[in-house]
Amino acid sequence: MLDYDHEARTYDATRGGEPRAEAAAAAVERLLPPGARTVLDLACGTGIVTRRLRRPGRTVIGVDRSPGMLAAAARRLPGGLVRADATRLPLAPGGVDAVVTVWLLHLLPDPLPVLAEAARVLRPGGVLVTTVDKDDAYFAEDSDLARLTGPLRLRYASRLPDHAPLLIERAAGLGLRLADETVFPGTGQGRSPRGLLAALDRGHVPCCNHASPVEVAEVRRRLAALPDQETARPDPLYRLIALRRH
Repeated sequence: MLDYDHEARTYDATRGGEPRAEAAAAAVERLLPPGARTVLDLACGTGIVTRRLRRPGRTVIGVDRSPGMLAAAARRLPGGLVRADATRLPLAPGGVDAVVTVWLLHLLPDPLPVLAEAARVLRPGGVLVTTVDKDDAYFAEDSDLARLTGPLRLRYASRLPDHAPLLIERAAGLGLRLADETVFPGTGQGRSPRGLLAALDRGHVPCCNHASPVEVAEVRRRLAALPDQETARPDPLYRLIALRRH
């Protein structure tokens, strides 16, 4: 897990900045219930997406457990932040219209406690909006990188905490049903072969984290043999789903 207190200083600049935040917020908005008056953004980070969800008549609360992230978010959401763990929210049951969590579940060893807490605080008819299948976002468009990594991603998809079919199944046991979905682009974030190798070295290619050393060595060999090593392939397409509480 990253040290998010340290990451807060450069987080926005290294994660797509304002363009990605704008795209993410617009996608979230498409999935929010009509007339949502109370929206909780779990793992709000620097608040770069959270502040874009504010509307007249809507209360938006950002929640994060990192003091560094909350300090950055305070400039964007003065008075609208709570320090708390996403599995232990200081809120009454059924008190919010929507829970939003962007790029959180893929970091967790087990997303079920967060899903359960979201279900607890949602009113009936409220929705949980969350990103899923983050690893696949970089390969959503056809490319040589997508084809090269495809078999490994398929083999280990079910081991990833934000694997959509598994999440949807587990959420159903909590009274959350799939209601809608959308995608949004990570503008300027497409990876090159060399960039994907660097991400692999940092442990940021989850399917490779579960693969055997022999499988990873073969991916490395094939990546190094691709042409245009510095040329970025298509931008990622991040997937968002809405799970409605029944």
